[in-house]
Amino acid sequence: MSGLVVAMDGPSGSGKSSASRGVARALGLRYLDTGAMYRAVTWWMLQQKVDLADPQEIAARSGEPSLIMSTDPDAPGVSVDGVDVNGPIRGPEVTGAVSAVSAVPEVRRRLVTLQQEIIAESLPAGGIVVEGRDIGTVVAPDAPVKVYLTASADARAQRRTAELTGTTVETQKAEMARRDTLDSTRKADPLAAAADAIELDTTPLTLDDVIAEVLRFVKERA
Repeated sequence: MSGLVVAMDGPSGSGKSSASRGVARALGLRYLDTGAMYRAVTWWMLQQKVDLADPQEIAARSGEPSLIMSTDPDAPGVSVDGVDVNGPIRGPEVTGAVSAVSAVPEVRRRLVTLQQEIIAESLPAGGIVVEGRDIGTVVAPDAPVKVYLTASADARAQRRTAELTGTTVETQKAEMARRDTLDSTRKADPLAAAADAIELDTTPLTLDDVIAEVLRFVKERA
């Protein structure tokens, strides 16, 4: 699998994080969670008291935080300015603010560049599975394997509720609908399936089923 790039896109709750790590393990590849990068920048903005209602202020400061990503599928993570933020970036404050930050073109340009550098560095080691919302369309448009995962609103909300504490399925369904609208209608790199991506509805599938399907796609296309 020398130099293989697998692009995994889809909305939150579609199962792409768990599936991407599983595929990376099965193929002996590295793994990159691009969503964690946007969350990490959002966490930094919140810590710095940046006005997230002001895209110009976000843009002006978007180059300041230093991100280091772990691409080990068994120990993925991100640090900002030397601080491990894996826990904080999954909290409700960051979740509620990340769409506003990720919609700023300057943020996206910087992080897409970093993502492409990580992909390039991974190719000599065999390749990488990259998950996000614009991997097949923007970050790695030449990836030989592109997968777009979907799931019903109920399934996505139930999965996310099981991962979190102090929330409900209805709350998560409403939050996901809000983020879907923001992510799919933003001007810069909106959430969308690449024209040549294989779409997979994960609603009726187990995690092992999804991983097996993606591995089949890899065998067919790569």
